[in-house]
Amino acid sequence: MKRNVCRLAAAVGLLAAIFSPHVALAQKQGGILKVYFFDSPASMSIHEEATIAAEGPMMGVFNNLVMYKQDVPQSGLQSIVPDLATEWSWDEDKSQLLFRLRQGVRWHDGKPFTAKDVQCTWDLLTGKSSEKLRLNPRKAWYRNLEELMTNGDYEVTFRLKRPQPSFIALLASGFSPVYPCHVSPRDMRSHPIGTGPFKFVEFKQNEVIKVSRNSDYWKKGRPYLDGIEYTIIKNPSTGVMAFAAGKVDFTSLISCKSRY
Repeated sequence: MKRNVCRLAAAVGLLAAIFSPHVALAQKQGGILKVYFFDSPASMSIHEEATIAAEGPMMGVFNNLVMYKQDVPQSGLQSIVPDLATEWSWDEDKSQLLFRLRQGVRWHDGKPFTAKDVQCTWDLLTGKSSEKLRLNPRKAWYRNLEELMTNGDYEVTFRLKRPQPSFIALLASGFSPVYPCHVSPRDMRSHPIGTGPFKFVEFKQNEVIKVSRNSDYWKKGRPYLDGIEYTIIKNPSTGVMAFAAGKVDFTSLISCKSRY
């Protein structure tokens, strides 16, 4: 249990370092961050993986509709901020959640992001799509979702079966990225396409995961890093030795040692 808590804390710390403006502004732009990573995921598809083994390296490849603010001590409904959505509002009884979407965003292959991508993502997660996920670990999250409706290219509404004010917290999770409508679930397992600050480069099972800077990212001037390399080392002692030898810049075990 302690090891799992440490790994989660380390992943959160890494994501905060990547996304937080307060941390990033203190750093020089450029460079490759080398990370000792604890496991080799089965695929690169966040929506088909149950643990942070895929989410950690791939979260920077994608965007959510909304996300938790990365530089606050504790996450909650009050710390949810826009991402691909610019604003949101509930109806009076908290059973319809409307999002207005960011315009001018493009997928890494150049195609435009629209409301159709949001609809395709949640149709896929709820099993309504003709395309199917091989695994769907978080399907139960959306049992209360009746349908997702689009209004033009830049507005979507989640209509719930009954009121659920906490529903937006699920959408802010790192396990809730928006997928492109034009890329199949099969292709997302091996070469994911996102809208995020980093582009997927390479995944070698039990060896390495690489992402590189998205120079056309819609948040101008971001990301600050040129890329991230996740070296997969399943043996904790070997990981510590790699860190001590200067082969990696970041290791979860150092974080945990200071806490425990």
